[in-house]
Amino acid sequence: MTTNTLDATDRALLKLLQRDATLTNKELAYKLNKSPATIHERVRRLKEQGYITRIVAIVDRRKIDKTLIAISHVLLKEHTAKTLGEFERSVAQFDEVMECYQMTGSFDFILKIATSNMEEYHLFLRHKLAVLPNIVTVQSFFILSETKSETAYPI
Repeated sequence: MTTNTLDATDRALLKLLQRDATLTNKELAYKLNKSPATIHERVRRLKEQGYITRIVAIVDRRKIDKTLIAISHVLLKEHTAKTLGEFERSVAQFDEVMECYQMTGSFDFILKIATSNMEEYHLFLRHKLAVLPNIVTVQSFFILSETKSETAYPI
């Protein structure tokens, strides 16, 4: 499913919802010069077709004391479908892992890990990540400042 099947109203609707999913159908309709019923139907269709996969609140991580963010590169010993899948299933269960990407290049995976401090990160690394089978190395980098952080994709 590509954006080619979206018309201008669908694209505008997705742009608005990516910025503020709390907008009501009435508010969206006003902004797009459409009826609330039309907007309701379009949002329903966009959900059914998988364009909108979920609606969430974005929490300020500093307010919940998740101030240490690590980007960790992970290299595995083996690269079979089974071992890759096992690693993915394991890290998906860790609350500290916010994102996990399989990569090309020198490392197999990149993880974004959120903890409260270095001690909590160390405990995560030592007692959760490093005990997984098949890991050769974990190289972590810590975020000093955040210049840009977006959740909305360009449409």
